[in-house]
Amino acid sequence: MIPNILSIAGSDPSGGAGIQADIKAISASGGYAMAALTALTAQNTQGVTGVHLVPPGFVAEQIDAVFADVAVHAVKIGMIATAEIAEAVAEVLARRRPAHVVLDPVMVAKGGARLLDPEAVETMRRRLLPLADIVTPNLPEAAALTGLPEARSAAEMPEAAAALRALGARGVLLKGGHLGGEASPDLLLTASGETWLPGARVATRNTHGTGCSLSAALAAELAKGAPPVEAARRAKAFVAASIAAAGRLSVGSGAGPIHHFHRMETDR
Repeated sequence: MIPNILSIAGSDPSGGAGIQADIKAISASGGYAMAALTALTAQNTQGVTGVHLVPPGFVAEQIDAVFADVAVHAVKIGMIATAEIAEAVAEVLARRRPAHVVLDPVMVAKGGARLLDPEAVETMRRRLLPLADIVTPNLPEAAALTGLPEARSAAEMPEAAAALRALGARGVLLKGGHLGGEASPDLLLTASGETWLPGARVATRNTHGTGCSLSAALAAELAKGAPPVEAARRAKAFVAASIAAAGRLSVGSGAGPIHHFHRMETDR
């Protein structure tokens, strides 16, 4: 059976991040992708120039419409933008109770544009974290959610992950890409304990949408029945390979997208 995965996120018209990246990552991971939009953005590989929010009630209506007709096997939550949208999403998901929820706490775009209102952080912490099977923050996002100083080494990452679990998330995939250096370690913390997911850093500027793609692929793997550790390993491997193949694309003059469909190209 091909599982159905719903992404709740913002749109990127250049196709590198947001809903567009989620649809590609879910599809490449063997799932059927669906989308409920929270915002329209004007952006490209060089940055975000505008954001047009979808009314919270209509965000909820989109989600309800999908659940009313389709068996949803997992939900990925990305760009939420405001406290009101966060509340609307939380209310619907608390009522619909999907089997798997992956929360990517998107706060800032790759180019530096803020994608989450500061007052929405508390709503995300209070309403969305407790719904998440796995939350996938980078180190600055983890610091914003927990109030702890940003981790500056791998040794400091377990404290941040534990603090996120204490806030209600059942699992945490804490991304270590902001540490710098040649390695890019991620830490998965669940009730079963810690699992480190090592990875080498790829020297490329084409990393637009990596966080979106990782969380979407993770949701797809969970929906396919993989346990959290295996799902996280598969999702990380998929994104790493997509980054490594990104140079075969020619999209824009800034931070380019990753190559979600590199497997199809290889198989031809």
